This record gives sequence, structure tokens and C-alpha cells, in this order.
Amino acid sequence: MIRQTPSLSFFRYRKSARLRGLLAGFGLIVAGAVQGCAPAPAPKGIYDPNEAVNRKVHGFNVVMDKTLLKPLSSAYGDVVPEPVAEGVQNFASNLDGPGDVVNGLLQGNPAGAMQNGMRFVINSTIGIGGLFDPATAMGLKDAPTDFGETLHVWGAKEGRYVELPLLGPSTTRDFAGTVADMVLNPLRLVLERPETYWMTGAKVASRLGDRARYSATLDSILYGSADSYAQARLLYLQNRRFELGQTGGADGAVDDANFEDPYAQ
Repeated sequence: MIRQTPSLSFFRYRKSARLRGLLAGFGLIVAGAVQGCAPAPAPKGIYDPNEAVNRKVHGFNVVMDKTLLKPLSSAYGDVVPEPVAEGVQNFASNLDGPGDVVNGLLQGNPAGAMQNGMRFVINSTIGIGGLFDPATAMGLKDAPTDFGETLHVWGAKEGRYVELPLLGPSTTRDFAGTVADMVLNPLRLVLERPETYWMTGAKVASRLGDRARYSATLDSILYGSADSYAQARLLYLQNRRFELGQTGGADGAVDDANFEDPYAQ
């Protein structure tokens, strides 16, 4: 008697079904646990008790940018035509769509989750896998989010400022969110190799495109500031807190009173 061996597609189906079940259960548990939680209060000032270590990491990042990232991004910008670079950017952004949907639901924002879900479906089909962005033309604007924002909505505080090797400025809350986003992205959980390599490659190419696109601004921060570490720290915290609605008045202007930095020059 010959035993039939289950096909690879069968194992993939079981894997995806199990992952969907785990994600659904995780979402229900978390939703029940965080009911009644309020967003974390707006922090004031800068909490950077590990500044000495962070500055060393920043120095490493500047060296890596100068010797590797900046030259590669410059070559990328020179060689890759703008329409192709824009397609890669769209493709990489579209890969975050399922994660944005999950985070929207966990944040208690079904409208945002639905908007991101519709964008993902439209751009993945009509937009040829996300290379084009017809969803924006249809009025469905991009509403990116992340697990760091989810933690904020749940009431987690910003925590310490940290600078991560290669990844750059962050906080302990946002670093935890970054790890969670990488682990819990539904596409990364469902896709097998070599498809996951395409995801990683698209993200790297997108980052090179960003470095080339904003080269003048980044160069002024990293190489034109009296203290590039303090400047990068200040700008990151300003932008992140503004994204989370923790700064700014009725006119949307950033309230710089909460960002006094004794190291900024």
C-alpha cells in the first residue's frame, strides 16, 4: 500500500489557515483587554537617559550613511528612471496595506481599516500588484499607521528615545511597534520564499529612493548641523508626536514649547 504524500499547497493552506486563526484570536483577546484604554498623554521635553550610547550608534549610522547608503542612493537616483522609482515606491507602500488594516482594527478605527483595505485591493488589482496607485485617484487617500501608533492608542507611553543601528531614530514604544509590524504583517506570515525576498528587496529599494529624494534635507541634518544627533532627535520627536496628534493647536502648527532641546544648535 502506497501512502500518498500531501502536496505543498496543502501544507501552505494549513499554514495560512492556522495563521489566520491565530491572528483572529489575538485580535479578539487584545480588543477585549484594551477596552476603555485611553491614548497616552502628550509627553513633554526629551527623555534620553542613554544619550551616550545613542550618540555612539548615531556616529555609526552617519558613517554607514556616508560610506554606503548615500552613494548607493545617489547611484539609484541616477540610474533608475523616475517612473520606475515611483512604481517601486508604490509597490513597497502597498505591501504595508494589510498591516495597516490590522492596526486600524486594533486601534478601534474600522473606517481607517476599511479605507486601507479598499486601497490594497484596488492597487493590487487595477494597480498591477501595487506598481500604480489608482486608489488615490479614486479619492482613497493613503492612511498609513503602525503598531507603535496602536500601542499609543492603547495607552503605552513614548518611553526612552533610542537610536537604532541602520534604522535610525526611534523610541522604546516605536521600536516595539516596528518589531511587531515585521512579525505580524499578514503578507509576511502567509507568503513563502522566494516571495518574501521580493518584499525585502522592495523595501530596501524604496529606502534608497527616499534617501535620494530627500538628499538635500538629510545632508543638511547629518552633515550641516552643529550637532546632527540633537537635530535628528528633535525632528524625529516633533514629527512623531505630531503624527500621533500630541502637538499642535487648532491651526495644526507644531507647539515647539514642548521641544526645548538644550543640545540643539
